[in-house]
Parts: sequence; C-alpha cells; structure tokens
Amino acid sequence: MPRPADPAPPKTAPPHPAPPRPAPPAAASLSDRLTDAVFRGLMALALRLPYERRLAAAGWVVARIVAPLAGYRRRVRDNLALVCPDLPRAEVRRLMLAVPDNLGRALAELYSGTEFTDRAGRLPITGPGREALQEALAARRPVVVATGHIGNYEAVRAAMAARGYPVAALYRPMSNRLFNAHYIAAMEAISQPLFARSNRGMAGMMRFLKAGGMLGILSDQHMGHGARLAFFGHPAMTATSAADLALKYDALLVPVYGIRAEDGIGFEIIAEAPIAHGDPLAMTQAINDSLEARVRSNMGQWLWIHRRWK
Repeated sequence: MPRPADPAPPKTAPPHPAPPRPAPPAAASLSDRLTDAVFRGLMALALRLPYERRLAAAGWVVARIVAPLAGYRRRVRDNLALVCPDLPRAEVRRLMLAVPDNLGRALAELYSGTEFTDRAGRLPITGPGREALQEALAARRPVVVATGHIGNYEAVRAAMAARGYPVAALYRPMSNRLFNAHYIAAMEAISQPLFARSNRGMAGMMRFLKAGGMLGILSDQHMGHGARLAFFGHPAMTATSAADLALKYDALLVPVYGIRAEDGIGFEIIAEAPIAHGDPLAMTQAINDSLEARVRSNMGQWLWIHRRWK
C-alpha cells in the first residue's frame, strides 16, 4: 500500500526580508545595548545580500570574527578534547570553523523571514516517524518533538508548520532583554505559539499539549537539576522534560532533525521512529543516543560551543 504524501505546503507571496525589529525600551547594561546594536546592524547589512550569499557571509563573520573574540573556538576544541580525544588535529581545526559557520548561517536563516520559511516549507519530511506524525495529526494526539542544536532546528518547525502540524516550541529566554525581544519575534514568525520556561509559559504549554498540540523541545543543553545520563560516553546533566511530558499526556515522543545539506543552504528533515513509552530515564537516554548518532554523522553541525559537560 503506497504511503500517503505530505500535505502540500501553501503558496506564499514573494519574500521580503526585513531587518530585526528594534527592541522595546528596557533597562539594559551598556554591554547588552552594544551587543544588541552590533548584532542588529550586522544582520541589517546581511539582509541586503541575496539569500545564498547572505548565509555564506553570516557564517564567515561568525566563524572568522565572532568565534575567536567570544572564545567559541576554544570551547569547541575543549569539548572535542574531552569526548573525542583521538580526533585528528586537522579535523579539530576544521570543526573549530565549521561549528560557528553553521551557527552564523542558522541566525541568518532565522531573520530571513519568508525566504527561509518558504524554502523549509517545501522540504519533504522523511524517515520512519513520518507516518506516525501524520497519524497523530489525524487523531489529534499530542506529540513531543525531541530535537537538538544540530543543523537548524527551526527548519524542522518551519517544515512541520507548512504542512499543517500545530507545532509550538519551548524556549529559554535570553538574559539580554534587548536581543531577546527581536529574537522571539523572529521565532514567532515561523510558527506559534511559543512557550517560555516560566510558570506562565509552562501552564500554557500544558493546555496546548492537552488539546493535541505538537511541542518541540531542545534537550541537549546542560541542565543542573536534570538526570546524569550519557552523551558521547560522558556524564551529561540532561532534562527529562520531553519524556515526562510524553508520559503525562500520552504523547508520541518523536526525534526530528533538520540536517544541513552539503551546499550549506538546503536541509533534510528526518523524523525518526517514535521512542517507546517506559522509564523516563531510559526514554531520555534514547533521545541522547539518537542525537549522538546524528552528531557523529554531522560533526560540524552540532553546537559544540555549549558547555554540555560541566
């Protein structure tokens, strides 16, 4: 029996990307104001370039200028030395550039508005979890989408939203309130709702899941009150929230990734088979294992800049 095709993404008007919206007045330190002003200025310049050149330029600036100044290269090197000590030096040097390059491209994509979402919306969703997502949508069953900081996770949300999936995201507000304001606005342009990690946000998230929504969760950052689980063979404090929510609301738990193509522009949206319900620690470890396998196949696309192993 042939598999049903993904719903066709809706046609949209030609994209007209705009610079990030200025943040509302807020009490902010001089450092925060300068950081925000420099970012918005650089992004406004980048948005003047054609899409493919914009992504390449943003990747180059973050890899060659921002990363050395911010200490990103050192953090990539130190993380790799911890969990991949046998990696050849030449590969480490490559990743010290490739990782921030991917970060720069992802930021440019986020602020490119419909130029990004239209492209991502036309991408097919592949993998063994594709049909499970379709069945959950038809049955109005909640879904927890487990993903990570690999490739561009916003491509996952854009591809799903374009196909009618009611996908939301859980996020951690940034400490720089000025930057946070336009960053959230850019994420809201991809799909809504968004839920902050706060009492109010969590209450809204629970109502959303109860109603059959699909929630994307990034679980690959250090979480001080998380569980001590393995990632790349080393203990990593990991939030169990994705598994906990799946169990509480009888939601599917599906790992989905947006893996960047070799051209640096396109993506493959991969939905893996749902993780079976059971012990929440075992389910969370399965998420870690799934992400680790993807990272090992795409080492330059994961955010090795994070302090994942503290």
